[in-house]
Amino acid sequence: MKKWFSEFKAFISKGNAIDMAVGIVVGSAFNAIIKSFVGDIIMPLLSLIVKSDITKLYLVLRGSATYDSVLGTLILSEDAVLLKYGAFIQTILDFLIIAFAIFLALKVVVGMQKKLEQLKEAIITPAEKQ
Repeated sequence: MKKWFSEFKAFISKGNAIDMAVGIVVGSAFNAIIKSFVGDIIMPLLSLIVKSDITKLYLVLRGSATYDSVLGTLILSEDAVLLKYGAFIQTILDFLIIAFAIFLALKVVVGMQKKLEQLKEAIITPAEKQ
């Protein structure tokens, strides 16, 4: 048990494990921002176009479902089965925006790495010529 604990301590103290933990925390926060952006900004704008709340769109496959506008809830029969395609559309939009943001971030990082390599070559090459 002592060996296992010392191996775990060595693993946790490595930079990669700490970087990964920071990445997970930042990724979770970024995910919350994107969900809010889609749910609070994009979906209401799309709802204006469609003239209804897209996230509440559904198709009744079996049973019955009625929307009580006073309570703001969906009343389902006991055997009701719904296909909630509106929530699926929102999830797809979340994914696309997150994927696009990651794509842009990676483009920036790769561009910075290329510039760093060019600077290294510019510094090293003149020193080698002397």
